[in-house]
Amino acid sequence: MTAVPAEKKTHKAAWKMTPGKFFMYFFMYAFAILCLIPLIWLVRTAFVPRELELDMLAVGWTPTFDNIKRIWSMAPWGNYYINTIILVAGVLAAQFVTITMAGYAFARLNFYGKNVLFILFLTQIMIAADVLILPNYMTITRMGLNDTLLGAMLPFFASAMGTFLMRQTIKTIPYELEEAARIDGCNLFYMIIRIYLPLLVPCYIAHGLIAASYQWNNFLWPLIVINKPTKRLLTVGLAIFAQASEIGALWSDTCAATLLTVAPLLILFLFFQKRFIESFVHSGIK
Repeated sequence: MTAVPAEKKTHKAAWKMTPGKFFMYFFMYAFAILCLIPLIWLVRTAFVPRELELDMLAVGWTPTFDNIKRIWSMAPWGNYYINTIILVAGVLAAQFVTITMAGYAFARLNFYGKNVLFILFLTQIMIAADVLILPNYMTITRMGLNDTLLGAMLPFFASAMGTFLMRQTIKTIPYELEEAARIDGCNLFYMIIRIYLPLLVPCYIAHGLIAASYQWNNFLWPLIVINKPTKRLLTVGLAIFAQASEIGALWSDTCAATLLTVAPLLILFLFFQKRFIESFVHSGIK
């Protein structure tokens, strides 16, 4: 008789199903399915024929793209997509630079009042963005950036959450790598580019998903700052489209427009969800 290694026995014992684990997994999957119901209904209604949009028991119907084709011709969705992508890309590019510099300073440099300044910097997390709309709008107006995409981007060029995440990640990187680079004659800029950036890729992906999701779904600030129809973002365009008298009662058209808005975020998260989870684990955020 072949003996079973002790490691395999331990592994099987660790994964043995118990009543407690069964109920835990049952409620976990049940809650996940419950959270997916709105998304499933959205996708179903976006592709169902219009005459069956409210018939939840309808079976045997063939998915159709007529709803998406119809709503695409009713509003300049392509223009909305371009404006939103430009805004998200501009904010992410600026934030990647600012959070890297600030995260490195708080993690590696020693200067007077660093801890106090870091705590004050983190207070931004506790302040709702809506509270700052009026002062931000007055500042943007005085700078002459009202009704521009740059004006919509500017208040988000720095991120307290991104700085905190970057600081925690940099603190997990061995300081000996930096010391070796300094001995080889690397300056600060070259050291960050060649040593830290490759190790910070999971952190950039995690922050990028969070920041991109927030900017993609941001509604109130772009609605206030941007008035030109040609500069509107997807969220503002979707709200105006859904409020139209001839569209408001048509759930198939509304769901098709909503699916067009959220689809890029869903695809982005599906591709990078593993890196997203790993970055929080390695940064020490449990």
